[in-house]
Amino acid sequence: MRIWREAPNWRFGQAPFNAWLYRVALNLCYDRLRRRREKSMDGLPDRIDPGPGPDHDLHQRAEQQRISAALQSLPERQREAVVLQYYQELSNTEAADVMGITVEALESLLARARRNLRAYLKRDA
Repeated sequence: MRIWREAPNWRFGQAPFNAWLYRVALNLCYDRLRRRREKSMDGLPDRIDPGPGPDHDLHQRAEQQRISAALQSLPERQREAVVLQYYQELSNTEAADVMGITVEALESLLARARRNLRAYLKRDA
């Protein structure tokens, strides 16, 4: 609407149309910023924010790095079994078929992998 109202003020040849258009839009932004008033708080909020604290993401990234390092420490077949079941969300039967082993052999690999992961993460803690 502002462009439409200001259109008669544009003078052909004095300034490129797009420069004039940007100036009108910029002035509109400045007007809105001037009208905007910041709300001041006299005191602290009544309640504590129940959401995660600012250090939550840092802790989460550190934990993901620990888990990634623990996975990398596993023997290849154990790592493959864990990834197929927990990250790819395959059933035991599907994961065993992908790996070309029996379900019992997959369960054995998973049990050893969990044991090794637990030991690694306990040591790393």
